[in-house]
Amino acid sequence: MKPFTFKQFQIQQSKDVFRVGTDGVLLGALADVEHVSSVLEVGTGTGLISLMLAQRNPLASFLGLDINENAARLTRLNFENSPFHARLKNGHQDFKTFETKEQFDLIVSNPPYFEESGSEKDKIARQTVELNFRQLISKAAELLSEKGIFSVIIPVEAGEVFISVGKENNLHLNRKVNIRGIENAKAKRLILEFSSQEKEISESDFIIEKSPRQYSDQYLELTKEFHVFK
Repeated sequence: MKPFTFKQFQIQQSKDVFRVGTDGVLLGALADVEHVSSVLEVGTGTGLISLMLAQRNPLASFLGLDINENAARLTRLNFENSPFHARLKNGHQDFKTFETKEQFDLIVSNPPYFEESGSEKDKIARQTVELNFRQLISKAAELLSEKGIFSVIIPVEAGEVFISVGKENNLHLNRKVNIRGIENAKAKRLILEFSSQEKEISESDFIIEKSPRQYSDQYLELTKEFHVFK
């Protein structure tokens, strides 16, 4: 499968692992990584999100986990071939049983969410078969540092449940980005950021395309340090 080339790094892809997609690019570009020193990514896939965050924060160290052995292997390859390789580690690991004494300033995830299908790739990467939202949130709450941030991108339909389960785990919604595929359409994704601190919620809208196959000025500005636009 053809590699995906960004300005500062390249992503090797595989038919056995979900390829570079808009959700990952958006989370990599929008997650709050400014004042953090340690980042954990849950479900790395190709390693895209960690690589984008590493480009944005030149001081932070990263650990990526994926339960899919093929994804973990691909992440390792992409980490090792990047200019940020000294700050990037990854492992083939089930997040539910992950044990560490370390706490993280940012935990980031583009979690599984599709209903069950016949594809083995889907079963691991895009379903709640291996890791459901409740497990993801409760484990993230355990591993966050005192002022840590938990940042995810999820379907808009799952937003209320995700926020509710967050509260049950003493994680309060601090930021919400409503993502619309095209101008004037309904939001289809949410980027949600939580912390243990209650704050006034920052809410904004983000539009990917101004018309079919025409990126919005907002998207072009957000990704100008990453995408190689022809």
